[in-house]
Amino acid sequence: MRSFPVLALLFLAVPLLEIFLFIQVGGWIGAWPTIGLVVLTAIAGAFLLRWQGLATLGRVRRSLDQGQIPARDMLEGVFLVFGGALLLTPGFFTDAVGFACLLPPTRRLMAVWLMSKGVFIVRSSRGGPPPGGPAGPRPGGGRTIEGEYSKDEGGRMKDE
Repeated sequence: MRSFPVLALLFLAVPLLEIFLFIQVGGWIGAWPTIGLVVLTAIAGAFLLRWQGLATLGRVRRSLDQGQIPARDMLEGVFLVFGGALLLTPGFFTDAVGFACLLPPTRRLMAVWLMSKGVFIVRSSRGGPPPGGPAGPRPGGGRTIEGEYSKDEGGRMKDE
């Protein structure tokens, strides 16, 4: 378990860094403006998270509609969740990392970098469902779920 020492260090170092930054910024601009700045970044982050989250969801839907695997967009969605959580955590360092996760250029760079390092691998199953299918292994045969659908004026499928 090599990750435990790294996590332990992060859980100690990040709060100490945040306390240091609070003291420094508070000394420069005062206590109340510092608190206001932390609240303002949380509010701005929430709006940015919603806006970028909806845009990413739209790209995922378009990719799926075209039969493509939206791997990078899904990884960007993970960064959006992580960045949103960091922005809701009071602090200047966590806000900086959170905004980096929410801003499209840096988020895309981080996603592409992780994919290039093999941290996030995409595998496609051509010619049929993934092994075991969405419902898991099917001992003794398959399972058929019947249903009806139609398309609305916009070409989207809807249940009958």
